[in-house]
Parts: sequence; structure tokens; C-alpha cells
Amino acid sequence: MFSISFGTQHGFRLRTRPVIYMGYPRFEYGGYSFLMLDPWPEYWSENWYDADDLYIDYDDGYYLHDRRYPAVRLAITVSL
Repeated sequence: MFSISFGTQHGFRLRTRPVIYMGYPRFEYGGYSFLMLDPWPEYWSENWYDADDLYIDYDDGYYLHDRRYPAVRLAITVSL
């Protein structure tokens, strides 16, 4: 299932700023809802969620990646 919907080959844009849910930024993609455990860096552009190409990858946990900032990965979790 992971390789069908996620990974470097499945880029996307959120289009809307993540909303706060249970104290964490939350977004939806591919029919799933994710909570961002790590905050996005302050130096990211104000509209990164709408302008940047993102993808979700797995490496002992799920991470959100922004192609504009390849050295940064943000821990996320699936929200049920």
C-alpha cells in the first residue's frame, strides 16, 4: 500500500495550511489524515503548503519532505 500512494514518486501540494488538531498541525492527503509531530522550520516560505512539492516517505516512521528543502524531514503520524 505504501508504494502505491506514497514515496518520492508521489509528490503533492497541500493547497491549504495545516489546521491545528489536538495540539498538532494536521493535513490530509491520499485519503489519509496526518499529524505533524515536528514543526515546519520558520525559514520555509509563508505559503510552502501551496507552492512547494511535498512527498511522504517511510524510514522507521513516516516523514513529510519538501523538495525545496531536501535536508529537512518532518516526523508525521497517521491520524485515525
